[in-house]
Amino acid sequence: MTSADGRLVLGATGAQLTVHAAAGGRFASLVVDGHELLLTEGAGPIWSGCYPMAPFAGRIRDGRFTFRGRHYQLERNLPPHAIHGTVLDRAWRILRRASDRLTLAIDLGPGWPFAGRVSQTIALRPDRLEATLTLEADEPMPAWVGWHPWFRRTIEGRVAVLEVEAESMYARGPDGLPTGRLVAPAPRPWDDAFRGLRAPPCLRWPGVLDLEISSSADVWVIFDERPEGLCIEPQTAPPDAVNLAQADGSDPPTAEPGRPLTATMVWRWSRPG
Repeated sequence: MTSADGRLVLGATGAQLTVHAAAGGRFASLVVDGHELLLTEGAGPIWSGCYPMAPFAGRIRDGRFTFRGRHYQLERNLPPHAIHGTVLDRAWRILRRASDRLTLAIDLGPGWPFAGRVSQTIALRPDRLEATLTLEADEPMPAWVGWHPWFRRTIEGRVAVLEVEAESMYARGPDGLPTGRLVAPAPRPWDDAFRGLRAPPCLRWPGVLDLEISSSADVWVIFDERPEGLCIEPQTAPPDAVNLAQADGSDPPTAEPGRPLTATMVWRWSRPG
């Protein structure tokens, strides 16, 4: 089904997902058992729904990086940094759709100095949402991808309890970006990147719904400083990964022709017993 403003609606027993292809291919709404799980409004495109991040996730410091000997400057869409890629506020093409499944695609756009494209496949089931991101490069490029969901803090008056246990987190510098050094997890509130999760993160709205989030990505950014919502973001590399790699002399995460970058994510919900 397509709504009046062009949003695409997927349905499964007890669940309805609205995807806004024209606004970054984002999940604009997810209603389970009559409960909205996502923040549906925000002051700009980075503040609501759940949107894919590509060809980079999180910030790139000052929008600048060097790759294979060449220097690049990106638009600083959250000054002084570039943030969350080049596809979060542009229109995606609809490749395939069914009542419970959708595939979208988009090129990486004029804001990215390398040619390529990314596709997103979404499937809705009665007990879960499944998503896959695939970035295909026409030329070698630094690349890491992920999703940025905004979950509601409160549903039916019940405040979400976040359960997450990680082995380590990235230390942050004075500008809030990772330094590359791994440290023991600090107390909340968080705006941090974590590694080594011992189990998938879980959000529990007591007496309402439990939501487990799993992913093939091995870095998780968690932001819980906003009163009305919180983020649990699976990413294939930490924010500013290309500059962190240059600083320590390693190779950045890279996509090349014939070697696509793929990430998967599953949200599984259950009703408290």
